[in-house]
Amino acid sequence: MQLDKTVRENISPGGDYISIAGKSRHVISYLKDFLFPPERINSPVKSLSGGERNRLLLARIFTRSANMLVLDEPTNDLDVDTLELLEDLLSDYEGTILLVSHDRTFIDDVVTSTMAFEGDGKVEEYVGGYEDWERQRSIKPVTLTKEKPVSSPKPAKRDQPTQKIKLSYNEKRELEKLPGKIEQLEQQQKTIEHEIASETFYKQDKQTITTTLTRLQKINDELGKAYSRWEELDCLN
Repeated sequence: MQLDKTVRENISPGGDYISIAGKSRHVISYLKDFLFPPERINSPVKSLSGGERNRLLLARIFTRSANMLVLDEPTNDLDVDTLELLEDLLSDYEGTILLVSHDRTFIDDVVTSTMAFEGDGKVEEYVGGYEDWERQRSIKPVTLTKEKPVSSPKPAKRDQPTQKIKLSYNEKRELEKLPGKIEQLEQQQKTIEHEIASETFYKQDKQTITTTLTRLQKINDELGKAYSRWEELDCLN
């Protein structure tokens, strides 16, 4: 920003109109969106408060034609009004946003996908924000194949019972059906995650969003139980 120039001049030097997303807008109308009253737009930038300068910086950013934004801790030093404004701007942004932030609430309100460092140089992508990541990371998928899965290593022998516990007829039937059940749940999970990852998902009404996220959580819970039961029965098989 050029501190000796006015708010208007920093947004639209030499003209009253600017192009936003291919549409022409009067600079006064545009700056009103960023909480600048008409009498303030001819003030020099050096006279602005810290919050006003942050809003002006946001206004400048969104005048630029770009399909991707990279934001590093954008909520630092923002007042409540500017923070709410930023959330609205990012929610309506049609391009891709790469965001780094320690503000968990802000992440939950804005992002549709979370990249998490899982250790050993591994990065995993999760649908949704911070709370969604916490729910999903607790479920550890088990790789299933058409063939009989390899069971976990058996613990060292100590006071083993003389007779091996065998599966009952019903438990064998349950074990045979579990891979198909898990495959079906994983397909449902994949379909919903794909739906949530779309750009339009969080533009729907809150009830639709909540219903979909609740359905995904229910499927995740069922998957977790199915994985645990499969391991339990397989160890006895």
